[in-house]
Amino acid sequence: MKEDFKVKDHSVSGEEFTLKYDKKYHMYFTSPKPEISKLPSYYESEDYISHTDGKRSLFEIAYQTIKGITLSRKQKLLKSFHPDQGSVLDIGAGTGDFLEFLSKRKWNVKGVEPNAKAKKLAQHKGLDIYNTIDEVGGELYDVITMWHVLEHIYDLQEQIAWLKNQLAKNGTIFIAVPNFESFDASYYKSYWAAFDVPRHLYHFSEIAIKKLFSEHGLHLVETLPMKFDSYYVGLLSEKYKNGKMNFFTAFVTGFKSNRKAKQSGGYSSHIYVLKHA
Repeated sequence: MKEDFKVKDHSVSGEEFTLKYDKKYHMYFTSPKPEISKLPSYYESEDYISHTDGKRSLFEIAYQTIKGITLSRKQKLLKSFHPDQGSVLDIGAGTGDFLEFLSKRKWNVKGVEPNAKAKKLAQHKGLDIYNTIDEVGGELYDVITMWHVLEHIYDLQEQIAWLKNQLAKNGTIFIAVPNFESFDASYYKSYWAAFDVPRHLYHFSEIAIKKLFSEHGLHLVETLPMKFDSYYVGLLSEKYKNGKMNFFTAFVTGFKSNRKAKQSGGYSSHIYVLKHA
């Protein structure tokens, strides 16, 4: 993939967008980029699962179950870099499950979530959740997390600069984003659910993350796989491509994607671990 191509918004608007390739960073940009005032309308769907705690279907039950498993793994990852724990800011906190999990284990947590519905659910869990990063500036954080959020941020360069300024001297940033160089992306092509235009404004490779953050004095220290994502993305991609979630095909494709990634390193999604250079 090194040329522009078109992708449809399969989940909300049905509109078509172009993914424009950026040679400098080896990444794609969604075009046209919706006006910032119009972006919320593209999230207005009961099927936008990260903004709910729903268990209305087998798919949602599976999603919530896997989310519960990954909470423990994420906390273990944070502790491997910060055994004494400390302060955590989760940007794009959703319904707050991750912060609630950390809070019960004595981390000092705050979150940012602009979606009113998700924010309300998180606040009902007793969490400090704010609308924007401007409301939590002014202090440094030991850990800043963005789990599948960076691709949604309107001003990418401004966000990365903010992360650099709010990260404590020995702090760590954890960024999870989809990887368009994965096998499942090449298999589903324009139906690949992780393109998710126009909610996803940017589409990253490992090279892109390394270059973008290094320009702001942040160093990529580790890249880790998110193996469950190939199955989740596969199910949605099957729905977009064939009109229904074919569990068998999605599982086989997800399994094949993870197997190939053992050699290539290109999983469906990656966690990037960054520190001050």
